[in-house]
Amino acid sequence: MSFATLKKARKTGFSKLTEEIEKLSTTNKSNNGNGADDRFWKLTVDKAGNGSAVIRFLPAPQGEDIPWVRTWDHGFKGPGGWYIENSLTTLGKKDPVSEHNSKLWNSGIESNKDIARKQKRRLSYYANILVVSDSANPDNEGKTFLFKFGKKIFDKVNDSIDPEFDDETPVNPFDLWEGANFKLRARQVNDFRNYDKSEFSSPSPLSEDDAEMEKIWNQEYSLQEFLEPKHFKTYEELATRMTMVLGLRADDAAAVDSPAPQRSIQSERSLPTAEADAGDVEDESDLSYFSKLADEA
Repeated sequence: MSFATLKKARKTGFSKLTEEIEKLSTTNKSNNGNGADDRFWKLTVDKAGNGSAVIRFLPAPQGEDIPWVRTWDHGFKGPGGWYIENSLTTLGKKDPVSEHNSKLWNSGIESNKDIARKQKRRLSYYANILVVSDSANPDNEGKTFLFKFGKKIFDKVNDSIDPEFDDETPVNPFDLWEGANFKLRARQVNDFRNYDKSEFSSPSPLSEDDAEMEKIWNQEYSLQEFLEPKHFKTYEELATRMTMVLGLRADDAAAVDSPAPQRSIQSERSLPTAEADAGDVEDESDLSYFSKLADEA
């Protein structure tokens, strides 16, 4: 797709985004840490956990239709060490940890439910952004990066595309001409990173120069890369790892149906390297999520 096509297809592209938002909403109701990768931008916060910057979400890169991808992973600790793995549910496949959590939840034993809660999936999104203002790292300004973020920030994107109230005008925040800058504001609230103060500015062109915007668009990174099979272990490999980490018996059904032993399993909030604030943890109903998995098993 050429830049000229991108410009002409903006209205159609907005319709596609609306459809994708509706799909995510339906899925939510029914149902990789980036390490030192210099393609990624991350908000710098002070010792109190506060920070701010202005970014601009960018349209889908060349050859791709949607300007974000959504992924799931698991991160917890058991007697056999840490389990930090991408979840096959990202690809619409069955995942052994999700299935095991479903069995725990549906056992009816409260201690098993507590374990399932600590082992639940973590939700992340990836998108391309332009850093408009970053006072903590001014060298980042005017550059294109990948941005990994959680549900709380995506809710802001969702509300922009699909406003809650009739008197609000829908805005495609990924549009170069009619999108809007995003004021990312982080605060530390009750030991968790909080983004409630973040908001979109009024719509405005990213630049008055189409040639400059085309240059920025051409610098974007692939998002579909994060859905490639090479980033996911097989079901069998994950099951083997899970069994070792949790110290499960060969017949794990027996272990689930009986009261669960006390295990030193920590929440993903204790992950040693991956960012895991409250905004990055899936918050859909435990009951609906695990019950759905049980029905599909």
